Amino acid sequence: MKDQIIEQIIDLANQKGIAAEVYYVASQDTPIEFGNNRLKSLETKASEGIALRVIADHKLGFASSTDLTRLSDLVDAAVATTEIGDPVEFDFTQDVNSIEPQSDYQPPNTETLIEVGEDLISKVHQYNPDILVDVSFHSRSSQVKLATTTNVYTEQNSQNLSAVLSGNLVRDKDFLQAYAYEVTRDRQPDYKAILQQLIAKYQRAEETASIISGTYPVLFTPSAVSSTMGRMFGTIFSGQSIVQKASPLTDKLGEKIVDARITVYEDPTIGVSACDFDDEGVPTSKKNLIEQGVVKQFYWDRRWAARQGIKSSGNGFRGGISRPSPSLANVCISPGTTSVADLIAGIEEGIIVDQVLGAGQSNVLAGEFSVNIDLGYKVEQGKIVGRVKDTMVAGNIFAAFSEIVDLSDRPEWVGSSAYVPHILFAQLGVAARQ
Repeated sequence: MKDQIIEQIIDLANQKGIAAEVYYVASQDTPIEFGNNRLKSLETKASEGIALRVIADHKLGFASSTDLTRLSDLVDAAVATTEIGDPVEFDFTQDVNSIEPQSDYQPPNTETLIEVGEDLISKVHQYNPDILVDVSFHSRSSQVKLATTTNVYTEQNSQNLSAVLSGNLVRDKDFLQAYAYEVTRDRQPDYKAILQQLIAKYQRAEETASIISGTYPVLFTPSAVSSTMGRMFGTIFSGQSIVQKASPLTDKLGEKIVDARITVYEDPTIGVSACDFDDEGVPTSKKNLIEQGVVKQFYWDRRWAARQGIKSSGNGFRGGISRPSPSLANVCISPGTTSVADLIAGIEEGIIVDQVLGAGQSNVLAGEFSVNIDLGYKVEQGKIVGRVKDTMVAGNIFAAFSEIVDLSDRPEWVGSSAYVPHILFAQLGVAARQ
């Protein structure tokens, strides 16, 4: 049925003598949520829709819909937008045929996940019965199909499962929220590891510590690296930022900009977001954005690559039924040579940033960041002495990555799109409310 819908749209486009690209996505999500120690909600949500791009009279048109019963109207709407559309600078992908086989993996059923959630709550309470525990699972399946009038058909399937364990602990006027989570593809999360991570955070935060504003060594956990700096890398290496000359790296190709121990890359063959093709049908590939401190390349979708006079790098991705834009399947940073324990042991006085509030106040295109610490710890003479509160860390990403002590020897997945190690920066600005 789904293929028939796609074929009908392609046929309608051919009848009109226009080029068309049909992007079909169907997804199903079953969230199971516990709030304040109790099962709160359980439901299944399903959706499907089509994003249609057309080229008519050398102009690009676009329309999308979740109503798959009025296909002719969808095509007409896309064609109508070409009248006010920009002159097209690229063609749709041609002559690609690839069907990714569906996995045999079957996610755990609802009853099993409810039992897991209840067990996690019980084990957190064994550590501290005063913690209000939240647990959420999302079992998601998705199917993406892409077809064009230029002989393209690709199909990709995924089955993901996420588990989030968080706790709220209120002591007088002190409110401490900590969380741990994992997102997996075609396997279950490591619930024991998630539990251990959460309890370890609370153990580190049992005591409070203070720090005087100044510059200190700062250790970012993988979660903090991803939250604070992952979006920056995605923005400044985007082909769109390069063409618009908004990126500080526009004229830096081939130049050394950070410490030689820093290699930042994308590897679409690994992780939850692994994919053989992007959402325009262009093959994906591993690419080094920074290699041993040197800017090696940027990433492109078809539109912005055409404006630069080059080929797409297979980075045209979409959020739902939208237009594609330059995006990374994942952001990876090569590890260093030092264990996390040894990184901490080498800090005479400094802090560890674990959780940050939001995305922080950052001037992304200048590489500047300033984040409020949601959960962080004071280190004195190589030992964690307690939690820091009302503290902010600020710096410049280029200066920070030029003055690193080392990176931990093992990267970790953060969600579905970051694979990064702990990073110990030699000097960052720390502001603390006294």
